[in-house]
Amino acid sequence: MRADALPELPPELQAWLNQLDAAKHGKWMRRALEALLRLSQTSLDRLDWKIIAGAIQDMEQGFRVFQPYRHVRKIAIFGSARIPKDTPDYQLAVQFARCMCEQGFMVMTGAGGGIMQAGNEGAGTDHSFGLNIQLPFEQNSNVFVSDSPRLINFKYFFTRKLFFLRETDGVCAFPGGFGTQDEVFETLTLCQNGRCPPIPMVLLEHPGGTYWRAWDNFVREYFWRTHFISPDDVELYTITDSVAVACQTIRQFYRVYHSSRYVREDLVLRLHHPLSEAVVAQLNEEFADIIASGVMEQRGAFPEEIGDETDHLPRLVFRFNQRDYGRLYQLIRRLNELGAQDNAHPEWR
Repeated sequence: MRADALPELPPELQAWLNQLDAAKHGKWMRRALEALLRLSQTSLDRLDWKIIAGAIQDMEQGFRVFQPYRHVRKIAIFGSARIPKDTPDYQLAVQFARCMCEQGFMVMTGAGGGIMQAGNEGAGTDHSFGLNIQLPFEQNSNVFVSDSPRLINFKYFFTRKLFFLRETDGVCAFPGGFGTQDEVFETLTLCQNGRCPPIPMVLLEHPGGTYWRAWDNFVREYFWRTHFISPDDVELYTITDSVAVACQTIRQFYRVYHSSRYVREDLVLRLHHPLSEAVVAQLNEEFADIIASGVMEQRGAFPEEIGDETDHLPRLVFRFNQRDYGRLYQLIRRLNELGAQDNAHPEWR
């Protein structure tokens, strides 16, 4: 659809359209606007337009709030809103959030009570995000984020979950009900199918608790043994009752590995520092089963990546089969182990 084919557009909108070609991301702005213009010529009803408007407004809030923090690593904390303050899991969530912030991360919660409040309490207001959802009960924002500029009130669950997973660099889930399980399985599904970048996921509860062990038994009995998931999909998560192990699992994930993307058909793993030739050779031998063709190679940025804020980082590049994501997680953990150096690095994206 061309802008000049819509003479009914208001002059200010027409003028803005004419400037898009020169804008930095004008192609994508034009596509978004043209999709709305096409929808305007259909017979959508009032409720349809309310959904569209509400979703866009949710995304507007999310993008504006997170934009200044786009290079800061963040951890999403999921868990029940109904867990009292005097329980072991509440205190464990406080400790975990505090530990992650001491290591340079910020914390995101659903802004409610229970585990969410514990996460914000441990992180402190200055290191917290609250992604609240508008509900008729049980979801007023907790005191640690209620007056924060990093509190977002979402209308829809799907836009709220979009920002949880778009912005997070790791997930820590505590015991909870339907909502917590929804968040856990959504995260696992997207990780399993490669629809979000690789992130560490920890399932944490107090020593002596049985919630996640019973959950894991169910997954292995009814998903894994019946072949509803791949054999290595259980590698997507770590179960522990230790805050130290939970924090180490997440921090270790980014010890050498920084981030990833695709350039054409190649999976590009950005690294904090180069790997030795011996380590690359060992990774090729141990993970040959997930290489679709060729071998893993270390190189600098592709031409398409020049100008990217990570273009100075070394890369490990290969043709991933885009199927065995549990094995991909094993690869990331292995290169972190084999390629580790003593020097620390800031937690930035």
